[in-house]
Parts: sequence; C-alpha cells; structure tokens
Amino acid sequence: MHILFLSDNFPPETNAPATRGFEHAVRWVEAGHRVTVITCAPNFPEGKVYAGYENRWRSRETMHGIEVVRVKTFIAANKGFGARILDYLSFMANGSLAALGVEQPDVVLATSPQFFCALGGWFVAAARRKPFVFELRDLWPDSIKAVGALRQSALITLLEKLELFLYRRADAVVAVTEAFRENLAARGIERAKVHVVRNGVDLGRYAPRERDEQLAGELGVQGKFVVGYLGTHGMAHALGRVLEAAQELREQPQIHFLFVGGGAERDALVERARELNLRNVSFHAAFPKEAMPRLWSICDLGLVHLKDQEVFRTVIPSKIFECFGMGVPVLYAGPESEGAAIVREARAGVTLPAEAPHELARAVLALASDRARVTQLAANARAAAPNYDRQRNALEMLGVLEQLTPSAKQHAAPQAPARAA
Repeated sequence: MHILFLSDNFPPETNAPATRGFEHAVRWVEAGHRVTVITCAPNFPEGKVYAGYENRWRSRETMHGIEVVRVKTFIAANKGFGARILDYLSFMANGSLAALGVEQPDVVLATSPQFFCALGGWFVAAARRKPFVFELRDLWPDSIKAVGALRQSALITLLEKLELFLYRRADAVVAVTEAFRENLAARGIERAKVHVVRNGVDLGRYAPRERDEQLAGELGVQGKFVVGYLGTHGMAHALGRVLEAAQELREQPQIHFLFVGGGAERDALVERARELNLRNVSFHAAFPKEAMPRLWSICDLGLVHLKDQEVFRTVIPSKIFECFGMGVPVLYAGPESEGAAIVREARAGVTLPAEAPHELARAVLALASDRARVTQLAANARAAAPNYDRQRNALEMLGVLEQLTPSAKQHAAPQAPARAA
C-alpha cells in the first residue's frame, strides 16, 4: 500500500504532530508499506528554518525509509493569527500541488490541528479518486477561540463550516481522544467512521535511565528537585500561572522549575520571571528529539499545564506518555479530562485544577518532601507505559487505512533503503 501523508510538521521538528506522524510512518514502512510525506521546511515553533534546510520550492530526502517531499511555504512563528493563516494556506496550496505529482497512492492521509492541511488532503484524494483519512488532533477552530487568539466572527463561522465539511467528506476520521469522537457524533458525524487512536510513546527510545548529572550541571539544576515543563510555551498552557506557583516557592531553594522549548508565550514568560526575580526558574531552548530522554532523566516531575477552558477537557497532552515511558511522575494541572483520568487510573502522578497556582505550589512542595511517594509514582508510570506503546498505536491506525484499501494488503512495497537527501 502506498500511503500519501500531508503534515506541515515533521522531524527534525519535535512537537507532537511531527513525532506522532514520523513514529507511525516508520512502523508502516517496517510493515512493508510505502509512505510519502508532504511537508515543509522545519521551522516550528520559532518560524526560523532549521540549520541544514532551506525554504525551497521542492526538496526530497528519505528518513528511515519514508519518502519526504518538502515544499516552499510562507513561514511564520507560532504566534499571532494572520501570519499563521498565510503559513497554513501556502502549505495547503504548494503541498497539494506536490501531492498531485506523487506516484499514485492507495490512500491519502492528512493531519490537523489546522484544517487547511486537511482541506488540501481532501482535494488531493478527490482529484486522484482515492480514500481520504482525516487525522484529528485538535478541535480547531474551538481551540483558537479558547486561547483568545480570535473571537467568534464571520471567519470563525466559515472555519466551523469547513470543519464539518471535512468530517463529512472524510472516508474515515482518526481522532486522538474519545472526547473528540463524542464531539463529532453529537454534531451529526457518523460514529462508525470515527476511530480513536490515542497518542503514545516510543518505548524503544523512552525508558527509565539514571539521572544525567552532566546535563543537570550544564542546566544549573544539580542537586535540585526539578519540575520540568518540556514542550511548546503556547497560549493554551497558561504558564504564567506556573510562575506564580514558583514565586510562592522562592524560599524553597531545593525546588526548581525548568522550562524547555519555544512558542508564542516564551519571551513574555522569560521577561515576567526576570521581573519577579525568580531564581528558582530557568528557560532553555528546545532540545533535539534524540536528546529528550536525557532531558527527562533530570526531571523529578513532568508538568502538564493547560488553560481553564472547556475545549481542553477533550485533550490528552502527549507529554503524559513520554513521562510514562521514562518513569517520571506526572503533575497534571488542567480541566478535568481524559488526560487527567489516565494519570489517576495509572496512579502515576497528581492531578490538580486548572490555573490554580497555590494548589500547584502546595503539591510540588508535598512531593519534594516525600521522595518515597515520588519513587512509587514513577514506578506506576513506567508500569502503565506499555498500554500506550507507539507500535500498537501505529498498527491500529494502519488497520484503519487498510480497511479502506483492502486489496493493498497483498501489494505492500518492500522497505525502501535509507539514502541521503
């Protein structure tokens, strides 16, 4: 089977869509299928093209047997709205043109969170008369309204109509949470065509390891109880509230809040921490994907923090599963959700209300004072990890694709050898 996959995030980017798409595609190739990914020059979240890449009209490379075609786009940082819409539209246009030139696929897959990528996938599938699968990672545009990036308007109404159009036209929708499936069913989308394949973790990469004392020293957290926030510093995460919790704990020198990553709110957070003179907080740029296990190894807690908005009751942040793989307890502060339930059911961490800095500070202090409890939570996290193995997730999703192209099972291509760009 030849899978044509449109995604405007792909490695070396390290955000959740890039990671999930890559780790699934690798396993589909290992299963004997051919995968062609249409993407753009890596630039997320800062809107700066990564070293070694150029924003060219077309470039090709092979990554672990995956054929990767990169197209030129209008590049914008992950903040604001207007520039990002131009970014999304340019990828939809150029990505669709590139996809039309790819050797005939058996199925076309396109991923959100933004729906212009999915719209391009639908167009390509329709033009080539192939099944279209929509991977639903976010209830966009609800999430835009939730973070205050845009209020209800004629544009939002148009995006909502586009959203429902794509759900209806898709031959299958692969959602990352049960809550997404319920949302779609309540809005009249046929339940039978909505499949849930949750996020997960690559257990070959993420596994408990000894604390990397060299890295701890380089980041200035040696001997500290480290609360790690590793990921996008976006409008959805209300990280200013975490700084308020850090301020409450400023007289606890053994506790340190470590922020790693970039995003729309990062500069403002750095400035706010400076204004508050928070010596128990530090910020560092994103690490390459292959270095993330080292980084998790120096964290005593993995912080998941979400804004207090109804739409975030439907999400399961993917960093929960990385914490499970590494055996790092999760400190989940957000609206009640599937994600919070997963942490509680696994007894793998502590769940707190959204945007509650005092409760967050108290929880951190209690855990920092009870290492035996932290050790038990860590063991529980690791024990739960096999339930979210990326291998299992990839094969579940492959099953959805194969249902739409049953004859392709007998015509799987051999794994392509890796080659240079």
